[in-house]
Amino acid sequence: MSIADALAGPHDRRARDAAPAGHRLAGSVIRTREALEVLAPRWQGLERFSDRYNLFQSLGWARAVFDFEAARGNKDFDPVIATIEDGQRLVGVLPLERVRTGARTLLVPLGHAFVQISDVLLDARVEPAQAVGRLLKAANTAAPSDGVSLLKVRDGSALALGMPRTHIRTGEEQGAPYVALDAFPDFAAYFATVRSKTRKNMRNARNRLERDGAVEHRVVTEPSAQLALIERTLEGRADRLKEQGLTSRAFRDGGFVDFCRSLVGRDDMGLLAFSLNHRDRPLAEQWGFVHGGRYYAFVASRDFSHSDESPGKLHLREILEACAGRGLRGCDLGVPVMPYKLTFATETIAVRDYALPMTPRGWLVIQLWDVRLRPGLKRLALAMPAGMRALLMRMLGHGNQTRDASAATVAREDASAPD
Repeated sequence: MSIADALAGPHDRRARDAAPAGHRLAGSVIRTREALEVLAPRWQGLERFSDRYNLFQSLGWARAVFDFEAARGNKDFDPVIATIEDGQRLVGVLPLERVRTGARTLLVPLGHAFVQISDVLLDARVEPAQAVGRLLKAANTAAPSDGVSLLKVRDGSALALGMPRTHIRTGEEQGAPYVALDAFPDFAAYFATVRSKTRKNMRNARNRLERDGAVEHRVVTEPSAQLALIERTLEGRADRLKEQGLTSRAFRDGGFVDFCRSLVGRDDMGLLAFSLNHRDRPLAEQWGFVHGGRYYAFVASRDFSHSDESPGKLHLREILEACAGRGLRGCDLGVPVMPYKLTFATETIAVRDYALPMTPRGWLVIQLWDVRLRPGLKRLALAMPAGMRALLMRMLGHGNQTRDASAATVAREDASAPD
């Protein structure tokens, strides 16, 4: 018996060996940590049969969010995890939560402030168009809302393929650079595809640093060292945001630092951290997660006093080699597109934001805020000089927040940086 079969449970094992789906898909919803654990073996079994980018739809992510919200005593936490079954076989999971604002009630991805990818976990044999509609209907029936907000949906994903026709596009298209390590026999063969001039510039930059002191790359696996690295990257990212007058959903959530700390030591999240050091001081650092044979970058920071030596680019090369050495299939560098990421990317996946109105009120607010006002205000803010934007953020109360920020939500922060 395979590991996947062992995790799937007897009903799912028998069903997966049977003919393709033919039953009517039945939707249901779970709302508690206890119900989550009842579903856990079947959820893990479904994950084993997925080949998509489903870190943020994994059981580990759901458990981490549930545990964090319980630890901080969040009485407003309202999880809505929709599932569908084909007969006795679990074939789909859409982890959501319901949030309330003064203007509306929304269904959003579970852990929405920190999620970098919105998607649905589906059995590959199930048609997304049929499954996504059933999942959303089950969620909205159990937790009636004005709409559904699905940010950072990747083209070609199950969620994008199954998006109901009533969807409304919001925001601007972004891109997520990806490195397909499994397309090459080894790291040397992959790295040879990077422009020769770029490789030469990187060698020269490293040589200049080494003339001033030792340069060392470390893969950080010890929990206490990971915690220290996480705190440094969060502080560095927050300082950079403040300097540039930028903000993010993660940054605005006062619990982001504590959430990141809570991930250290968990055996269900695959935390992996990296540090490039110069003279025993961090030059660039990054951490993320390993899931489904891929590395997902989550938060990064670097020493901007060494920008001429492109520390972000030097570090990413080391990260990719370390991931290749661990036999990983690829590295997801996340949004936004930045020049140093494009140096290494084998492809860039289009990323879009969607909203689904469920009530007339929901349709009205989506049209006014998500489609018109918010994108316009964002473009206006990004067009301002950094100093003026930082002053505006302080006036709006965003200048003295807890030092926490997600690297993937810092739109265009480093788009013109030398690395």
